[in-house]
Amino acid sequence: MREEALLKAFQETNALRRGHFRLSSGLHSGVYFQSALVLQHPDRAEVLGRALAKALAPARPEAIVGPALGGLIIGWEVARELDVRGLFTERKDGVMELRRGFVLSPGERVAVVEDVVTTGKSTRETMEALRQAGGEVVAVGAIVDRSGGGVDFGVPFHSLLSLPVETWDPEACPECQRGAPLEKPGSRPDVSTRA
Repeated sequence: MREEALLKAFQETNALRRGHFRLSSGLHSGVYFQSALVLQHPDRAEVLGRALAKALAPARPEAIVGPALGGLIIGWEVARELDVRGLFTERKDGVMELRRGFVLSPGERVAVVEDVVTTGKSTRETMEALRQAGGEVVAVGAIVDRSGGGVDFGVPFHSLLSLPVETWDPEACPECQRGAPLEKPGSRPDVSTRA
């Protein structure tokens, strides 16, 4: 999938938002990718899953794990395309872990799939949870990489769209300084630390 087509899909579904946002990382930004608005359309979710699966296939994952909440739908679509298990992690008492009876076999090859990566905090937390569960993380995939390639997970990282989208610490945020209202559309309740 070409980056122009993906940007168009975000624009057509009003999933590319502009304003003043507090990201799940705690950083502020003038741009927000609400991928759930794209993924609510099964045909678009399938196309994105197929494209990401093609990029991740050389790593030969035996399972795909999507961090809740953003990685659930796209993770499942990638797993379906690769014909492997689709699992997810979620937070319990602030710690990302496999729950709901999900287990990994020792050394099972796993790819982590996200909707949007900014700092990579949720992805790293998921990778650690999978390693503790006995899995071997072999790749990471995302629909959007907001870092523009600036995040290193120590394994191959594939994104369908990579853009360096400016973010700010709250203390240095120009939108805060001019008094713009702040929206917090992410799924993580309150974040005080960043990675």
